[in-house]
Amino acid sequence: MDKDFPKFRYHPDPIGTGAFKKADKPQICECCGQKTGYVYESPFYSTEDVECLCPWCIADGSAAKKFDGEFQDAYSCEKIDDVSKLDELIHRTPGYFGWQQEVWLAHCNDYCAFVGYVGMAELENMGLSDKLEDIYRKDEAMFDIGDIRECMTNGGSMQGYLFRCLHCGKYQLYADCD
Repeated sequence: MDKDFPKFRYHPDPIGTGAFKKADKPQICECCGQKTGYVYESPFYSTEDVECLCPWCIADGSAAKKFDGEFQDAYSCEKIDDVSKLDELIHRTPGYFGWQQEVWLAHCNDYCAFVGYVGMAELENMGLSDKLEDIYRKDEAMFDIGDIRECMTNGGSMQGYLFRCLHCGKYQLYADCD
């Protein structure tokens, strides 16, 4: 429990995005059996009903291996050439919640880092609203730019998911709705 919080290449701020929450009191990780002050709150696809995973068991892949699970559906990840990166993403990276099926975006032949949940207000605060035509991945979603500008709100019926390329730094936006 005193270890440094692990780093996740494709999900650099999993506490900020809500993938992990700080527990009110230490919990027992079902994978390693150790006490943890952080509990995983995002999707884990397994036939077993797992209630508590610590960040360390996710980072080292032991949770995915022990419970034969994935943190992201491999079929909902954009295609890249390096299968080891797909393995890191689905077996050792915290996922995120989407309204529909989560899609993990890629750019520069690598998976992007999940930045967080956004609406137009967040994009405006980041100075990205005027770049919407450039960052919105319409090829992966079904809405036109007008719908995004008018309806996308963080926590609303149309939700944005912001990613950033690890290589060139370009933002990528995916959206879905309830």
